[in-house]
Amino acid sequence: MTASSELTMTGDEMKESAAIEQESAAGAEPGGAGRRAVPGSEKDGRPDGRGADGAAPGELRADCIADSAGGLTFDLTAPQGTAVAWSAALVLRLRGGDGADDEVRLPLGPNGAGRLRAVLPSTVALAEGRWNAYADLGDGRDPRRLLPGVNDLRSLVDRRPLAGVGRLGVRIPYATKFGNLALRSWLRGPHAEAGDLLVAPDGVTVTGRLYGAVPAAGARAEARARRTPGPDGEPDTVSVPLTVEGPDFTFTLPYEELAGRWESGSEPWDLWVRPAEGARPVRIARLLDDVADKKQVFSYPALAVPCGTAQVRVGPYYTLDNDLAVRVAGPAGD
Repeated sequence: MTASSELTMTGDEMKESAAIEQESAAGAEPGGAGRRAVPGSEKDGRPDGRGADGAAPGELRADCIADSAGGLTFDLTAPQGTAVAWSAALVLRLRGGDGADDEVRLPLGPNGAGRLRAVLPSTVALAEGRWNAYADLGDGRDPRRLLPGVNDLRSLVDRRPLAGVGRLGVRIPYATKFGNLALRSWLRGPHAEAGDLLVAPDGVTVTGRLYGAVPAAGARAEARARRTPGPDGEPDTVSVPLTVEGPDFTFTLPYEELAGRWESGSEPWDLWVRPAEGARPVRIARLLDDVADKKQVFSYPALAVPCGTAQVRVGPYYTLDNDLAVRVAGPAGD
């Protein structure tokens, strides 16, 4: 669905966008997108010297295969004549991280002629964030940034883990703006997976499934204003009841009440599920598919809603972390 009108990005989101897109210095190192073609001969497979996989001499490109449990297999084509030591590893580094747990090394071993393989099992936890991918061939050189190859992510489409799973790990490979390989990782427990969204003039109806928690008496959905909390330290909150069937839930969030609480500018409201009275709230997000950045793919209309003598525009959207939110935007220039 295509948005009928745009909603302005908030200042917080612009800062978040800049932080997410920021690459380390390694992102612009040789081998990244934008590198000039290296002249070569026809015998290399292409007139520009690149091999059959499109990589220039010395570049490393990784094909990724996902399994239904959340694991990933990386298959690399090693440049001709590359010596690989026993200590070779595929290296994942959390962008912006500097702790001991912000680097993961996966053994990188032969997998046929000229091929190397590393496996990231679903049991290896990656902190939430964006992880840059490198290859350390054990040759004494610094780990080299990987280029993305062919991704087989079919098993991630409409992934349906067991509803009773306590903690959900999701990893989706993608190409950065510099053309390098990275992973987007989420680690949630419990988790509320967003399904279909039905946008109507009076509000948005959300369906979803709860993982790691069971809906009980007092279950409800909550929209929380992201603006500065009031004197009591609590965010402005709109609550609506949940309709539940096993782990599945449905709720309708009325736009009129959100519009009535609008103060100024563009105001985002984050959506949560509280499984039972007194239970900790669970963030609603859409993670169980092969799309790393929902904000650029899923678009919903912003509808006009009366607000006093004026009108505001209200519509759902996915944040840069693939969490579900609703934005209330005032008239242009307000």
